Amino acid sequence: MAHGRTSDRQLTVVLDGWSYLECPRWHDGRLWVSDFYTEQVVSTDTRGDVRVEAEVPQQPSGLGFLPDGRPLLVSMRDHRLLVRDAGGGLTEHADLSGAVSGVLNDMLVDERGRAFVGNFGFDLMGGEALRDTTLTRVDPDGTVTTVASDLAFPNGMVLLPGGVLVVAETFAGRLTAFDVTDEGELAGRRVWAAFGEPPRTTDVGEAVGQLEVAPDGMCADAEGAIWVADALHGRVLRVREGGEVVEEIATGTGVFACMLGGDDGRTLFLCAAPSFAEHERRPVREAQLLAVRVDVPHAGLP
Repeated sequence: MAHGRTSDRQLTVVLDGWSYLECPRWHDGRLWVSDFYTEQVVSTDTRGDVRVEAEVPQQPSGLGFLPDGRPLLVSMRDHRLLVRDAGGGLTEHADLSGAVSGVLNDMLVDERGRAFVGNFGFDLMGGEALRDTTLTRVDPDGTVTTVASDLAFPNGMVLLPGGVLVVAETFAGRLTAFDVTDEGELAGRRVWAAFGEPPRTTDVGEAVGQLEVAPDGMCADAEGAIWVADALHGRVLRVREGGEVVEEIATGTGVFACMLGGDDGRTLFLCAAPSFAEHERRPVREAQLLAVRVDVPHAGLP
């Protein structure tokens, strides 16, 4: 893995005192984010105004927006996608229980309203052995289809211009790309970037010790590079196709997702917390939303 320069960019705090923030999305002048253990989806204008956009009792995660502007929300523990109506009410958009083997995770919604949803595949917090899993597509009418398999903890996703879906495989230490067909199928699977060799163990603790980078939430910029949060090493990396790391921003704490936004698309928002383990995060309010200015603006989805 090629290493980029370590940046001295200055981080600022946008939100403080949350449980565990994930899946940030910039939408209509606001940053939306899920807070796992308060079971809330909140948004902020980044200047002090914070709104509770939804309460998801079975734990919110991935976020996205349908073509008509309605928010889609992942409800992790009951394997459902929820849609919020104009009045703020939540209804079921799709039930993925019959298609997934673990709690739901991150999600990307494309310009046609198709949602690509990952899942853990195993009981991460309960100490189960690592197990590969699937990626699921949910069509606008709620139809559920498995579109990829043998993924090592599919996590953050980006859709690059030209219809290339890139998926972070956290426990394989790589970003995997697919071409999205007009029908929403995934083809041409390939490694977009590899961060060392994948761990050769099913033990989570051993795997964590072997990963050079644990890619988590991510976003793309207008030069076709991807900013990816390294869930194990307190940093975000700007990566080009092929694996060249052109910049690294250290956060001084754990960082688990990132999103480009702001009025000019050049503010990189970071979901930060001291760790990711549920038993450590649930009882405390130490998570922050950080921000840092970068040079190249947002592109692609989310």
